[in-house]
Amino acid sequence: MARGDNNDRNNNNSDGQDDIIERLVSINRVAKVVKGGKRFGFAALVVVGDGKGRIGHGSSKAREVPDAIVKATQQAKRNMVRVPLREGRTLHHDSLGRFGAGKVHLRAAPAGTGVIAGGPIRAVFEVLGIHDVVAKSLGSNNPHNMVKAAIDGLVNTQSPRAVANRRNKRVAEVLGKSAKTGEAEQSDAAQAEAAAE
Repeated sequence: MARGDNNDRNNNNSDGQDDIIERLVSINRVAKVVKGGKRFGFAALVVVGDGKGRIGHGSSKAREVPDAIVKATQQAKRNMVRVPLREGRTLHHDSLGRFGAGKVHLRAAPAGTGVIAGGPIRAVFEVLGIHDVVAKSLGSNNPHNMVKAAIDGLVNTQSPRAVANRRNKRVAEVLGKSAKTGEAEQSDAAQAEAAAE
């Protein structure tokens, strides 16, 4: 009975994270050379997100593919970080992410552009909830380096509100609208503040 209760408790905990989106980026067969020959296993790279600005990545090895994916997913959920999004669909500004030999250039895009990115980086944007972005990988095409470089670039983006708070200014001043006067300009500033939220 106690064992069944523990299983039910674990199932209830996992149900609390139904909104988490998981993407398997790559699976690779690896070998460990031992005295009797080679022992084969599998390495999985997974990205997870909530589609609303949170993302995490994880990689793990196991003797079987499902076990490797489960371990990588658990690690990714523990490593989730928040990324500020503009209007919930794109980045606030262009960014360059680096990890090892991987280098990824991320550019904000107008509505309707879609996700212009290839391979592992596309999975990152899908779980993050970005709908309009242009990304280009300039360095290593290793999936691990590409994913980590993309997340580095995303983490380095800052919202106008965060910059304004750090500089003790209003969002409109940070966006360069403080010199304007008149009702039309004030309404523009109000719209900019609303968009920054």
